[in-house]
Amino acid sequence: MTTELKVVGKSLPRVDAYAKVTGQAEFTMDVNLPGMLYGKILRSPHPHARIKNIDTSEAEKLNGVLGVITGKDTKDMRYAFVDTPRYPADQYPLAQDKVRYIGDEVAAVAAVNPETAQAALDLIKVEYEILPAVFDPYEAMKPDAPTIHDAEIQGDSIWEEWGAEKTKKSDANEKVNNVSGRTVITYGDPDKAFAESHHIREDRFETAATAHCALEPHAAVAHYDPAGQMHLWLSGMGIYYKRYVLSKVLEMPTSQVRLHKVYIGGAFGGKMDVYPYEICAALLSKKTGRPVKIELTRGEVFTTTRLRFPTYIDIKTGVSKDGKILSQHIRTVVNNGGYRGTGPVVIYLFHGWTAPVYRVKNMRYEGISVWTNIPVGGPQRGHGAPQIRFAIDSQLDMIAEDIGMDPAEMMLKNVRKIGETLPNGDVLNSCGLIDCVTQAVELSDWKEKRGAPGSDRTERKNGSIVRGVGISTTTMISGAPYYPFASAGIVKLHDDGAATLISGVVEMGQGAETTLSQIVAEELGISLDDVRIVAGDTEQSPIDMGSFLSGGATVTGAAIRLAAADAKRQLLEVASERLDAMVEELDISDGIVCVRDRPDRCMSIGDVVNYSVKKTGDPIIGHGSRKILSGTSRYPSLAKGTGRWTDAYGFNAQVAEVEVDTETGQVKLVRATTFHDCGTPLNPQIVAGQVHGCVSTGQGQALMEEIVYDDGRVLNPTFQDYRLPITLDTPETAGTEVESFEPAGPFGAKEVGEGVVAQTLAAIANAVYDAVGVRITTLPITPQKVLAALENQKKPPKNNK
Repeated sequence: MTTELKVVGKSLPRVDAYAKVTGQAEFTMDVNLPGMLYGKILRSPHPHARIKNIDTSEAEKLNGVLGVITGKDTKDMRYAFVDTPRYPADQYPLAQDKVRYIGDEVAAVAAVNPETAQAALDLIKVEYEILPAVFDPYEAMKPDAPTIHDAEIQGDSIWEEWGAEKTKKSDANEKVNNVSGRTVITYGDPDKAFAESHHIREDRFETAATAHCALEPHAAVAHYDPAGQMHLWLSGMGIYYKRYVLSKVLEMPTSQVRLHKVYIGGAFGGKMDVYPYEICAALLSKKTGRPVKIELTRGEVFTTTRLRFPTYIDIKTGVSKDGKILSQHIRTVVNNGGYRGTGPVVIYLFHGWTAPVYRVKNMRYEGISVWTNIPVGGPQRGHGAPQIRFAIDSQLDMIAEDIGMDPAEMMLKNVRKIGETLPNGDVLNSCGLIDCVTQAVELSDWKEKRGAPGSDRTERKNGSIVRGVGISTTTMISGAPYYPFASAGIVKLHDDGAATLISGVVEMGQGAETTLSQIVAEELGISLDDVRIVAGDTEQSPIDMGSFLSGGATVTGAAIRLAAADAKRQLLEVASERLDAMVEELDISDGIVCVRDRPDRCMSIGDVVNYSVKKTGDPIIGHGSRKILSGTSRYPSLAKGTGRWTDAYGFNAQVAEVEVDTETGQVKLVRATTFHDCGTPLNPQIVAGQVHGCVSTGQGQALMEEIVYDDGRVLNPTFQDYRLPITLDTPETAGTEVESFEPAGPFGAKEVGEGVVAQTLAAIANAVYDAVGVRITTLPITPQKVLAALENQKKPPKNNK
């Protein structure tokens, strides 16, 4: 497909590159307005406590302090990412009756400089009644555990699912506690299929909380102007979703809340939600009548924004003699933290990242999210996929060894193919999963390096260093139905033949402005240099779904192509009159409209636009929009897993090759061979960059990244203490895109940039086992865990005489 294209499918330079390398790109922290104040937030030092009294009088008297707010200023502002009758909103911008984790927001101040604002915080006196805290989700569910949220917040429908005998909420409360969300999905006959299975395994896997580690810390600037409009500059991933929530919380019409364009210095899911500091900046600006900037410290980013959910996963799998998966029972428990966040979403997504990969006809899935008194969990690159794919593909590797089968061969027996319909009704109109696995196996020399199960590892040993390979695969959606449910685009043509694209997309480093501009250039038959883009401003651009859940290509990209196609249609209609030819006889190439096979009858696009303006005043403006799951009302149920979820799925497979030092326990990822089915790659260089970034993220979360807690306190909230992969850890990479052509996407494109994270974890874990024969089922795979497992491996069984 790409051989027919001139702009799409080419590794062209990024359109935002010049602004960024010259320092002209403006980020939220760069915004400085006349008369601007600086905000700071007072946070709870306790994991669980009742607020008995707050005295702000001394802070208010401090010279240079212009505004102080507390929970009494936000008492009607309950909000959350999920806010439904089943899952009522459970968070306020500032705590009301009690705090629920260390770092919970208690008060906020605005002052003439950051130092004065900090001094004001130190003068605020808060009287707390310390309450018992609970940090483990299993302990939190016990009847006698401290109750973190009142029954009104917990939601009626959750309780109804715990058994018909529990007819009253009070009765149910004697059996379970602190459950913030529950998903139950069953299809087929799992029990019957288990009974018919040749081999059954049951295993538990655990994953740690990890941080997003975007280089740009979270920040917000708010300016409530005299006309009553709230202006905001935010580190966000979706301007229309942010505006929607903020307008509800602030009780302002959406048209009176404007988000201005800023670049985002990395997000990885961590800037998707609406945060208290953003609301506090707006409230302080409204109270003081001056702009207010709030910048979070790195420690605040680590502890008070969002973290990847720590998760416990139990899997029971039954297979046939020839390695086909017959039945699975998966149970997941998520440590939600002090507030619900996206807990009910991620326990649904665990199944969402399961069903599209392997053909499992008999499934029982149960997911539970549980409130505790640790920092709040939320979306992080892949949003649940790394946890569940680590567990599933680690166990598949174990089962393959149990039955004497090559893991890659077992994968190929079970992976889905193009044209299949998933249990929820989604159809795989494109699916390159088989090609991803087979090509990763071939390019990595899998068969030579892996060897037969149980082969002698001494052949792969160099002193204390042993090499091993592992494989994993995964999937990722291409957009999902959430507000505003659609993206739109505008393409305006100019009388010099150039075009301006107007979009609500947020550029956060993923190259969205470039790939969207390439779509416009390809559709119009002009060069990328002739496309300008105006993006990321709610006042200037149409709605956009936002840069999360990987809908940028399939949803926003499709809308942009339709807008360009609309402009092209109008252009050709005008040109057909001027050139005295039918529209069907016209072609556009390199900015020139010609009658086909008549090079003597041509006009430049600029001349056509000029002619249109002179004749009718119309400069030619195209419009386009794309709604996710257009034509369906079967949207997904977070509780039951029914309903359609997305229009297209991306797929990936990776073979990881590691070195394990048996003396130190150190694991090094030396090579990652990755094949990514992203449909048509709009810009192969950007696709490669996304894949490399995902490999690094997955590498870190598999081997070193972990938030360390002590009674709810984060002990490593800095880059000095939180271990991340550095340049010297970068592995050799191989592999490329598997083009499958997705009919729902522009020029056949679909998701890229999230799925690869998920497969890297299991691929590394399986490679460690292949190298040294010890299975690590808890992440990260630290040297201490490896050495302990190797030492345990040396010990004879207890019954050995």
